[in-house]
Amino acid sequence: MILFPAIDIRGGKCVRLIQGDYNKEKVYSNAPIDVARDWENKGAEYVHIVDLDGAKSGESINQSLIKEIAANTKIPVQVGGGIRSLSVIEAYISSGVERVIIGTAAINDEEFLRKAVAQYGSKIAVSIDARNGFVATDGWTETSTVKALNLVKLLEDIGVETIVYTDILKDGMLQGPNFDELQTINEATSINVIASGGVSSKEDIAKLTSQNLYGAIIGKALYDGTIEFTELLEDDTHAC
Repeated sequence: MILFPAIDIRGGKCVRLIQGDYNKEKVYSNAPIDVARDWENKGAEYVHIVDLDGAKSGESINQSLIKEIAANTKIPVQVGGGIRSLSVIEAYISSGVERVIIGTAAINDEEFLRKAVAQYGSKIAVSIDARNGFVATDGWTETSTVKALNLVKLLEDIGVETIVYTDILKDGMLQGPNFDELQTINEATSINVIASGGVSSKEDIAKLTSQNLYGAIIGKALYDGTIEFTELLEDDTHAC
């Protein structure tokens, strides 16, 4: 299972939000590129970056900074947050980003998603952010009437190969992921599932691995020191 250190960017800084609340922000670094290099030096095989400003506004506000990170790190980078046009996808991929994550647009513009998958294939992933089993959009500020499980089945039909599944109520709370929901999603699809939200211990990683998930994103627990990334890599419980 791939472990993805998370870098959430808002206003050009590396921050974390609690349950996606933009009013509950903690700044961890003024230089996200240094943070990315640090995870690379610690042995990360992939980095997960979210443009929080983009997720809320629908515009890739931190695009130049994220492209700089991709250009100055050797490990693959996946990026999400406000990606709602083919031109933005092309800009990211041409700058060295390995995988682009579509969120709100996957709900609101199915034709755009189909075109993106047709053109870029496995380089396109979809972020499913759920609240009580229903998909949330617009930087988690709105909850749709779309059931997460129904969306996963549609994505599989479209040809999406990877999803990032986040239980918003678990995010930033350090109370563990929603294992039951993740297992239900993973067993219902052949899509690669990356767990996000609530990962806070080695035990969480071990359980996600036992559920045969493709990957797990770790955020607040790493930055607050609840988990040491190097210790996770030394522990072989996450190995596939």
